[in-house]
This record gives sequence, structure tokens and C-alpha cells, in this order.
Amino acid sequence: MAPTLRLYNTLTRTKADFVPIDPSNVRMYVCGPTVYDYAHIGNARPVIVFDLLFRLLRHLYGPEHVTYVRNVTDVDDKINARAAERGVPIRDITEGTLAQFHADIAALGVLEPSVEPRATEHIAEMRTLIERLVANGHAYVAEDHVLFDVPSMPDYGRLSKRPLDEMEAGARVDVAPYKRSPLDFVLWKPSKPGEPSWESPAGIATPGRPGWHIECSAMSWKHLGEAFDIHGGGIDLVFPHHENEVAQTRCSFGTPVMANVWMHNGFLQVEGEKMSKSLGNFVTINELLTTREFGSNKWHGRVIRLAMLTAHYRQPIDWTVERLVEARKTWRDWVEPVVGVGMAADSHPPADLIEALADDLNFPEALTVLHALHRRARRDLEAARELSAALTFLGVWGGESVLDVYSYGYEVKDVRDEVEPLIAARIAARAARNWVESDRIRDELVAMGITLKDNKDGTTTWEVAR
Repeated sequence: MAPTLRLYNTLTRTKADFVPIDPSNVRMYVCGPTVYDYAHIGNARPVIVFDLLFRLLRHLYGPEHVTYVRNVTDVDDKINARAAERGVPIRDITEGTLAQFHADIAALGVLEPSVEPRATEHIAEMRTLIERLVANGHAYVAEDHVLFDVPSMPDYGRLSKRPLDEMEAGARVDVAPYKRSPLDFVLWKPSKPGEPSWESPAGIATPGRPGWHIECSAMSWKHLGEAFDIHGGGIDLVFPHHENEVAQTRCSFGTPVMANVWMHNGFLQVEGEKMSKSLGNFVTINELLTTREFGSNKWHGRVIRLAMLTAHYRQPIDWTVERLVEARKTWRDWVEPVVGVGMAADSHPPADLIEALADDLNFPEALTVLHALHRRARRDLEAARELSAALTFLGVWGGESVLDVYSYGYEVKDVRDEVEPLIAARIAARAARNWVESDRIRDELVAMGITLKDNKDGTTTWEVAR
């Protein structure tokens, strides 16, 4: 019998049993990338966390009964600025950046979502929502803008739990003169020359474009309905983005909630400091995968994924070289006994692993299960098959060999090019009875993590040390 899934809900600040609205169609929405630049490692955290939840939901309810929507924001001030800076069409920025995002997260073992809607393909839905909000008194037109009237919603702030006077104080900096309240936020605004533009709603003659918040309300409504099961994202999105999504959606449809469960992953810092370009510690997923800028090494995508999961998703995580080194060592230990077994295409992950994850994605507890399973897998074929199923399910193994990950920071061909000449030189030294040189070369190879095996026929084979 499957364990009961329990999830922490930001809306209620409690952990409770998850009860889907419709078990035949469990629905989840997660805020995706704004495609103007390479995704940084902080962006990778929600992608990996909610990919894990997607996998778990598919296991518990069946793949055909789960709909996962992760959107793409492809109209935004940052996109416009980047296109102007480079002197290229906006579509060149969005298409190129999205393709890079897909390649980077694929390397992290991330499944494709059920639906990946783009904001620019949902302008009609945005206009419809805005027209509804104006008609029912929750939005108003001012100077070719449409703004949400925050005071019209009595329980605005319920998700973020921020006092209204505190929010008002923070919003009074540089308040636009056309706002009725400092808290009111933009649903639609006029486009400047050269910016993307569409026919405006609410009788506005000037062409315009949507505000950021209305995009997610429109896309979730289109693909998941007026209310759905789970909404996820980073903790930084709780206010104002998710709070404003809730306001728009609930006031459009008169529903008590937008999503029953709100889940947020914790902040990420780099080597003990907030990630910032000014501090020189801004790290992208692509840099970790392709350059030696972080820890003088390239890092395999599966190792990055494992390192990200080792902290509980709701807790802050310190992204360090030490964390990656430890994850790589753990990964190599786990994979070594399962390489010969092969990937588990149809096997079910162990029940105790699912039980750990069903407790609000408790991956630290899952680590305990995996370490125990690994100890048995080193001497038992059936345990190795279980470990294979577990690692495949978690997305931390995709059939790679230990050498694939060991040598990732050096390039596989570079390792072979470096190791094999040393082995040839050692064989020559042994043939000449130059034992000092032979031992020196062996020690050099051992220091590189290479184990040698001298065969009776005079040949030597090598493998990555455990």
C-alpha cells in the first residue's frame, strides 16, 4: 500500500495529508524561467525540487493522471532590455535562451513537464481575466494602464502573512500618481516604441503588454482550471508574485483558493554569501556544466542534481565546492555496484524510499535509505537492482558509468590520453627492471584516482578507484 503523501503548505503554515481535487488528474503549476539570460544555480533549485515531486506524484497516482505545468515568461522588461543591449530581435533572445535552458536542465536529469506554456501564446486569456476584473470592480483603468485594486480584496496578504500597513509602507516608494493605492499593481501597461505590443483590454486604444503577475494566472487557468492542487516556486516569489497571482485568480472567478497547496523551496547562497554579480559569485548552471570556474572543475549534471537535493527543499542551501565534491564521491560510490546491472526501466523504487519522500520530500531521510541500500548492493545482486531502480527514479542516474562522472572535470578523452601513456611508460620501466620508476608512475596514477591491475600476460588494465 502506497504511503500517504504529506506536504507543507505555505498558505496554512502546516504539513498535512495531500488530498487531490481529482485523483485522476493531479494538477501542479510551477513558475518557470524568464528567458533573457543563462539560468543561474538558484533557478535550478525549484526546477530540480519540483521535478522530484513530479516523479513522486507520477509514481503515486500514475503518469497519465498527473499534469505538470511549468511556464516560460517570454515578455518582460529584462528581455526587452537585453535585446536592445545586443541590438537583436527580441525573439532571438527568447528562443536562444530557452533552448539553452532546456539543454542545461536536461543535463540535470529533469523530466519535461506535461505542458510548457509561453506567456506570449496566452495574451487572449490575459485580456479575458483583466476584462473580468474590471467588470467586477477589482481593477481599474488609469492613463492607459489597468491596475488591480488591492483594497477591493479584504484578505489580500493571506499567503505571505504580511500586515497591510507594512506592505503599504514598503510600496510608497516612488508611487505612480495614477494609482489609487500604493499597493495596486499593474495588470496591463502601454508599450513603448520597439517593445512587443498587443491590442489592449478594457477599451484602451493604445497597444500594450501584460504585467508579470497576470501571465501566470492566465496560463494556470488555461491548462489547470480555476483552482488546482499544487502551486510551487522559490520562496522569493511568495510576495509579491504569488500573492498577486492569488488575488487576480480568486477575484476573477470568485474562488476561495487558487491552489490548495503552495510549496516553496528555500533560498540559495554561494560559499556562505548571497549570490551576486557584484560579489563575483554569480554561478550559472551552464558554467558548472562546461567550465572550470567553480572549484577548478566541471561538474556532471547528475552530481549537481544530487548536491542540490541533499538539503531539505524548504531549508536554505549553501552552494559550495565542498558540497559538490561530497556529492560526486557519493554518486560514484552508489553507481559503482549498479553499472553492471543496468538502468531499471520498469522496476519500482524501494518502498522505504517512497515513504521517506512522501514525508514532504524528505530527501535527507531518503539519503539514509540509499546509503543502507548501497551497502547491501556491494555484495547482493538483488539489492543492486533495487539501488538501480532507486537512482533511476530519483533522476540522479541516467546510465552513466563511474568514469563518466569521475572524468567529467577533465574530459574523458583527456583522462585516457593522460592515463594510457603513463601505463605504457610503467610497462616499459618494468621491462627494464627500473622498479623505482615503475613505482613512481604507479603512485602518480593512484594519486589521480586510478587503480591498476597487472595481468599474468604482462598487460595492465585500469579503472577508477572507489
